[in-house]
Amino acid sequence: MTMSPEDAGRVPDFFIVGHHKSGTTALYEMLRRHPQIFMPDLKEPRWFASDMRALTDPPAHSPLPKTYQEYLALFAPARADQITGEASPSYLRSATAAGEIASVAPNARIIAILREPASFVRSLHLQLLQEHVETETDLRRAFEGEEIERNGLTVRRYSDHIHYVDQLRRYEELFAPEQMLVLIYDDFRRENEATVRRVLRFLDVDASAPVEVLEANPTIEVRSVRADGVLRELRRRRGPVARTLKSTVRTLTPSRLRTDAIRTLKTRVLSGAPKPVDERFAAELRERFRGEVVALGEHLDRDLVALWGYDRER
Repeated sequence: MTMSPEDAGRVPDFFIVGHHKSGTTALYEMLRRHPQIFMPDLKEPRWFASDMRALTDPPAHSPLPKTYQEYLALFAPARADQITGEASPSYLRSATAAGEIASVAPNARIIAILREPASFVRSLHLQLLQEHVETETDLRRAFEGEEIERNGLTVRRYSDHIHYVDQLRRYEELFAPEQMLVLIYDDFRRENEATVRRVLRFLDVDASAPVEVLEANPTIEVRSVRADGVLRELRRRRGPVARTLKSTVRTLTPSRLRTDAIRTLKTRVLSGAPKPVDERFAAELRERFRGEVVALGEHLDRDLVALWGYDRER
């Protein structure tokens, strides 16, 4: 990506590049509360993952930037004394994002968060069910049928994320070691505040500022994909069901009461805490991704085999 004079604008100073379901939303929410940091309200602009756009067909009302100028405009409100950043987990999976970021922000700092593969797959499956990207509620069947074709591209919905070393190397080839910070999800969960302060030091901002510990984007289970889909139609007032019920519901029910009722229906009836882990399938996933874990541990010079319990398999 080349930048012409008319593209001049505030390019982010740092990027949280991923992974999904690994604490990126919580980190984003905690960092954007720091007085020396500006991050836009749109958490995932996804602008630099150009190769991933063919995998999605965002609706016309999508808030995602459609031009580079729209992307840069996200950071225009930042004060001169603030650094700017964004968080797009798809950047780590993307084969082009590292190069596209380096072309416009060669001095940017890169933050990646990695999670144990089996728990990552389970959490991503639940998230995709929430987003109605996945319709198969059984994790084993969903994983076995993960290969999909979209706009001429064949991808694996879950396992394509788990090429950690290759993904890191794309950034390491373009950014100096001091520009990269790789975090492990377990550390972030166990030592939340300490990990955030480590990130603040990495970004060269005041690491002694108050840190509000947050849990964002918690994993939940959708109990009925079909019913949840109907509820989404009602909330957005689109689709045949919504069009049929819209006038009647609006006539009979005050706006706030409608909102509260829909929220209650979703949280108490259609979703809830995830079922217990299927330990047998989790063991199969750990066996499948053992090589990735060994390679990543060697790459980071850390015993991830022991940390993630892969030494207890076989």
